[in-house]
Amino acid sequence: MKQGKEIEPPESRFSAVLLAAAKLPGVRINRETYLRSALARHCSEDDIRRAIEETPAAAGIPVEVLDKAANDSIRFETGKVSALSAAAGIPGIFALPATVPADVAQYFGHMVRIAQKLAYLYSWPDLFSDEGDDVDDATMGVLTLFFGVMFGTQSANAAVGKVAGMMSKQVAKKLPQKALTKGVVYPIVKKVAAYLGVQMTKQSFAKSVSKAIPVVGAVVSGGLTFATYLPMAKRLKKHLAGLPLAEPSHRVVEGEIVDGEVVEDHESFASVHAEQHGADTAAVKLEDPRS
Repeated sequence: MKQGKEIEPPESRFSAVLLAAAKLPGVRINRETYLRSALARHCSEDDIRRAIEETPAAAGIPVEVLDKAANDSIRFETGKVSALSAAAGIPGIFALPATVPADVAQYFGHMVRIAQKLAYLYSWPDLFSDEGDDVDDATMGVLTLFFGVMFGTQSANAAVGKVAGMMSKQVAKKLPQKALTKGVVYPIVKKVAAYLGVQMTKQSFAKSVSKAIPVVGAVVSGGLTFATYLPMAKRLKKHLAGLPLAEPSHRVVEGEIVDGEVVEDHESFASVHAEQHGADTAAVKLEDPRS
């Protein structure tokens, strides 16, 4: 007789939480509205218009300006998510079943928010369609990689660089659908999702412990969120700002990314991944198959 229930794979667990977070009210950032607001104090109207129609890089906006706008957004999102986390810790242990899932969801929701803001500043295309609440597989893939960068996984760094390179060489109007969903980058997306699923479980447990004592739990929970969210957001900012896609005067050609893949691309990516295997082994370690 089969005992217990089937254990959910960590990558499925992470993807389910990410999808739920991406559908929360207020999580999706309107690219045009955000860029106009973030650049208003630093750029001319003509530069802002061009940044919206093409990209900030195509508009020639200096990286220093983008970094300042990015830091402002990171401070705002960090303060907001920390305050919400502290508020969720006030009820104490009797409210844990309700507050912990909500806290994890809003934490991931704010990670999605800052990922979008940083992506738009550093010349990535719109991540969400304006139609409905659906999240396509390519967007799920690139958000997974962005989260992987936040958590410090080297394979995610390499994969994000690969995706950015595809758009930089060809067209930056859309994400490379094939590469992210079934092509050369997809295996890395799955690997990173599995790692994040494990980390998510550990983080949820830590938050549960921090909320067990009323009031004190609020302070600890808010502080824990601040201490984790801020460096993760800064890590993603640093990585995106250093990609060729973010360099000023990178022009965007109208059209859609070409999904074709060549052997040379695969070999190049495999080489990059192999070189970083040593550093990645500790960061992206999947659950022991024997357990």
